Amino acid sequence: MCGIAGACWTAGSEPLSEVILKRMTDALVHRGPDDDGVYSSLKKTSGETENGSGAVLGFRRLSIIDLAGGHQPLSNEDGTVWIAFNGEVYNYRELKPELERLGHRFRTSSDTECIVHAYEQWGRDCVQHLRGMFAFAIWDDRRRVLFLARDRMGQKPLVYRLAEGRLVFASELKALLQIPNAPREIEPQAVADYVALQYVPHPRSILRGYHKLPPGHWAEFNAVTGDFKTEQYWQAPYARPRMSGSTTEVIPANSAGSLLRERLTEAVRLRMRSDVPFGAFLSGGVDSTIITGLMQQQSGNKVKTFSIGFSVKQFDERSYAREAAQKLGTDHHEFVVDPSAVEMLPRLTWHYDEPFADSSAIPTMYLSQLTRQHVTVALTGDGGDELFAGYDRYRAVELARKIHRLPWLLRAPLTSSIWQRFPAPVRQKSKLRQIKRFLAMLGQTPERRYTNWVSIFDDTRRPSLFSDDFQATLKGYDGASFLMDAYRNCSENDFVQKTTCVDVESYLPCDILTKVDIASMAFSLEARSPFMDHHVVELAARIPMELKLQAGRGKRILIDTFRDLLPESIQTRPKMGFGVPLDHWFRNELREMLTDVLLDSQTLGRGYFNPATVRKLVNEHTSSQWDHSARLWLLLVFELWHRKFL
Repeated sequence: MCGIAGACWTAGSEPLSEVILKRMTDALVHRGPDDDGVYSSLKKTSGETENGSGAVLGFRRLSIIDLAGGHQPLSNEDGTVWIAFNGEVYNYRELKPELERLGHRFRTSSDTECIVHAYEQWGRDCVQHLRGMFAFAIWDDRRRVLFLARDRMGQKPLVYRLAEGRLVFASELKALLQIPNAPREIEPQAVADYVALQYVPHPRSILRGYHKLPPGHWAEFNAVTGDFKTEQYWQAPYARPRMSGSTTEVIPANSAGSLLRERLTEAVRLRMRSDVPFGAFLSGGVDSTIITGLMQQQSGNKVKTFSIGFSVKQFDERSYAREAAQKLGTDHHEFVVDPSAVEMLPRLTWHYDEPFADSSAIPTMYLSQLTRQHVTVALTGDGGDELFAGYDRYRAVELARKIHRLPWLLRAPLTSSIWQRFPAPVRQKSKLRQIKRFLAMLGQTPERRYTNWVSIFDDTRRPSLFSDDFQATLKGYDGASFLMDAYRNCSENDFVQKTTCVDVESYLPCDILTKVDIASMAFSLEARSPFMDHHVVELAARIPMELKLQAGRGKRILIDTFRDLLPESIQTRPKMGFGVPLDHWFRNELREMLTDVLLDSQTLGRGYFNPATVRKLVNEHTSSQWDHSARLWLLLVFELWHRKFL
């Protein structure tokens, strides 16, 4: 697990000096505190001049595999192919003998060298042979091209900027901002995305001209011609034809469980490969308990497990985590987060680079900090909800579909707009409020309804939030278009399954995996997610929805398959989520901070948001008229980011 940075340029364009490259990698030291390195093509090529084409690669290392021999940038035998690599290739032990049979010679035992030789052997198709999480840059000195690639699920980040014949890239945006005169102009459409989704989706960045390489994509920059192209090499097979004999044929019910156990057990086994101590995040939910249980079954020692909780009872899962740890026999550690957690905000703002309003980033950072005191690698349960229909909102999608199948006379009263006029309780998670919101949106198309359900500011709230001038700069752009495009790109017939596909393409990489990667790497901790093994993902896409969602209960096949690892209470407990008691904090301990920041004249005068709307949100929340905690957190994070970066 590491941080990478670098550049590639055409003849006549401005090279990137090693001094600037060092400044970029220094900004990534948290991702790799153990070692650093630089490669420059200018030093290697005889007669190369500074205004010729070339490349530099920079690297910061967190040592996990081959502690002595894994220094980067690393090359092939003759020094014509160089790599800077962030992540892990879990099947490197299986890949190495295959490459040796094909004539490749290895100097190290690292997974990094496997990628170099795989690129020599298969070119761009090398990514098809890699099983893991990765973002890497390869400089091919023979072809004078820079090849970039990102893993299938988007676990490892890679951002870039192309301008005036030079491509610069890094693991994090902050590294690119170390380049002198790097532009910092905000992208208005990214603000609209953020307000709707609480994150800025790929390929866009919050800053104009900067881009994220999407999951499952590679990119190539030709230093001779200046040509740049990207291409998708993998996609979760939800939208594939399901014909007899097809590799994506639906999994039969009688074999789905055994296949799932086999694939997930193998994914856990591969992710336990490490030359440093490892453990697991254990929340007390189904997913993390299964992963921990499979680890304990394959470990000769007690697995170290880590959980976090809150003093506010309805947000505290520690009792379930303790019960799971006792059943599985792990060495368990826990930590309590209180309102002083807001002290983490400046650090959170700096590490995430962009406005990122998933408030569970705070406990995730604290959990990572606690875990890093004991281990260097932690396995997680991330991805189980999206792959196996674990969120309550999938039940709502299924219920809405059933209502729309009713005769018109029965359906009409339920889909009427009259429900929008009914009062609702203040508390965001109250059942009555959720029912009202469900009914108020039944008249919309299924796709639009779901995007509004998951939006922080939905279609009805976004127009009043933006100032008139900022609204004009958007030129009608829809902040929910990323999700609507994802629906169009998935041809799955079952709408619930199609919605999980959308989340796998959007919410999972842009929110969940981003949150965990940034929070864990902030403390030099490597987080590994067995559910994100692409063999597991491909299997999950082929399992029919009726095995995942049964009688209003998600993740049915997970619970049935791994019942031996799950305490009874965890099998039957409702979905809780990794929430933060913001509504309580904003009315009490954090009220002063909230009003000081959001009602500050500088904040209200920035021109993005309507000051009257912001004041109304603050007043309604602090006076307990309404729970706007998620919206206020989104605005608070945006303002703190703005002060830090702009």
